[in-house]
Amino acid sequence: MANRSQIPTCNSALIAMIADEDTVTGFLLAGVGNVDLRRKTNYLIVDSKTTVKAIEDAFKEFTTKEDIAIVLISQYVANMIRFLVDSYNKPVPAILEIPSKDHPYDPAQDSVLSRVKHLFSTESVASGRR
Repeated sequence: MANRSQIPTCNSALIAMIADEDTVTGFLLAGVGNVDLRRKTNYLIVDSKTTVKAIEDAFKEFTTKEDIAIVLISQYVANMIRFLVDSYNKPVPAILEIPSKDHPYDPAQDSVLSRVKHLFSTESVASGRR
């Protein structure tokens, strides 16, 4: 237990979004949106004009903010910055890849799911079960 990272506790934690306009709008209508005192939002709407650099910057910003607990990212957007998503290994904020209206979810590309599969396959081999 001494090696476990502590999850910061505070009054509230936010969900950040990096996705297409329809997906972000749906989550904003559900109450996920936030604008801080510096007028920074907890979401990035990705369209055809959004650069990969802007997506990378948003991902880095959201994963380093103390008040964000989960980053939801559309899988097709995550594929644009796959090297960043795959190299991210902290428990908080958790990165969850989600489908979008125009791009179906592909479990083979989900880095979190592949890590879980690898973990369970390693555990089952180590314990002698298959």
